[in-house]
Amino acid sequence: EGPAADLGAVVIHPRLYHIQAVAFEHDRLSWTVLDESIRPDFEALAKVAEGDYQIVSRDDADETWLILYNSDKKPASYYSYSRKTKKAEFLFSTRPKLDGYVLSPMKPVVITARDGLKLQSYLTTPAGVSAQGLPLILNVHGGPWVRDIWGYHPEAQWLANLGYAVLQVNYRGSVGFGKKFLHAGDKEWGAKMQDDLTDAVAWAIAEKIADPKRIAIYGGSYGGYAALAGAAFTPDLYACAVDIVGPSNIATLIKSIPPYWEPLRRIFDLRVGNVDTELDFLNERSPLFKAHQIKIPLLIAQGA
Repeated sequence: EGPAADLGAVVIHPRLYHIQAVAFEHDRLSWTVLDESIRPDFEALAKVAEGDYQIVSRDDADETWLILYNSDKKPASYYSYSRKTKKAEFLFSTRPKLDGYVLSPMKPVVITARDGLKLQSYLTTPAGVSAQGLPLILNVHGGPWVRDIWGYHPEAQWLANLGYAVLQVNYRGSVGFGKKFLHAGDKEWGAKMQDDLTDAVAWAIAEKIADPKRIAIYGGSYGGYAALAGAAFTPDLYACAVDIVGPSNIATLIKSIPPYWEPLRRIFDLRVGNVDTELDFLNERSPLFKAHQIKIPLLIAQGA
């Protein structure tokens, strides 16, 4: 186990099947080597290219490894690594048309919520521009039981290229930071989970990164819900909001879960609320019923 993040990737010997290394991803991917025979290989891999690396595949002879490097300022790339020579050969970039362009850096930042909870977040600012007084987009991840990670992020790059600072927050309820952090989000849709986003905006303003009059909230799925909640529950905080397939009525969302997804329905009962016994509570947390409070431009992208 790790002190700040859940166990991530596990490297297992291709023939003997013992665990050789494990990865934890708090701010970035960090490796812990357990088998000393591969420590020189990991030390060599750390010098091949910038970014965080993962072993994608190994031959049975365990002489050649395929390695993926994930960077914030360039697309992911693959290398072939020889254990005999400790040398790596570049294979290809996943998006070669972006090679040669200057992409924007993503910086891990820790934001303290109002109740003291530490929120691992990521700030992308336009390359070559001072990170002060920028229009900011709070890009809220969906799920909500997933997480944002460091590395190449197409949306963050697209928005930064247009001149925006982009802030991605692992609010409470995000996965990867232990059970306590995950369950701190139980029944906190539109409440403490939303407060975390509000507190992140306050941090960006206090750090003078964001222009307080030019802040947008943007996201899909749960991120879309958060955008609607931001527009309805904190109408003075944002200049505009973009909701992509976000639920405006939590009860409608839960009722739409098909019977064969019953395990997911149970998770919603525990982590969001029970539609049969807590309907008033769910309505209180649903932006639909506070729609009259919205006073900013709101773009909704929704399918049939």
